[in-house]
Amino acid sequence: NTTTPAPVTTTPTPTLPTPFTGNYTLKSNETVCLLANFGLRISLKIKEKYQEMNFEPVGAAVSGSCGTNISELVLGSDQMNITFTFNNDTKKFLLHDLSINVKTSSGVFNASSTNLTLWAASIGSSYMCNKEQNFTISDQLSLFTFNLHVQPFGVKKGVFSTAEECFLDSDLSFLVPIAVGVALSFLIILVLISYLIGRRKSRTGYQSV
Repeated sequence: NTTTPAPVTTTPTPTLPTPFTGNYTLKSNETVCLLANFGLRISLKIKEKYQEMNFEPVGAAVSGSCGTNISELVLGSDQMNITFTFNNDTKKFLLHDLSINVKTSSGVFNASSTNLTLWAASIGSSYMCNKEQNFTISDQLSLFTFNLHVQPFGVKKGVFSTAEECFLDSDLSFLVPIAVGVALSFLIILVLISYLIGRRKSRTGYQSV
């Protein structure tokens, strides 16, 4: 009797659920000076393997500082600490620096970037992007945001100012696949025309001989 080996089954890598949206506030002299709402996921590259994890906003420690030109938001959980540094050039604000410290099964992971130009909006406005965004912070770190809404400067009466939306949230985002389709169609037409012209020239050449 021969024994038929059992089929090998592959267990798919579980997909993380969408991270919960945290609502973070900083105050200066009892006045709200920074507002940030977002769900956050990070992707780490450790020893050629990728590991993803969500930031848990429930029970997170929130600290930082508000300044005229620089504001800083520091978030901490049992597993990770993240520092967001925003710059103000008097016309626009943006996320300029980010540093992260994460406890993993392989040890403590550290990564940072001091040359970012993310989440830019005019001073007196807020920046919003409800769609999922993916940012490459470094070769070892990627950042995913969900339901993002931030205002690190010029907060009035403790609420967000009018939002400047990201392109993914804008009404024009649906035009991208249409434009790609039109461009591909145009390219196909050009190739077809070139082919027909080439065939006609070939026939003309044969007739002249």
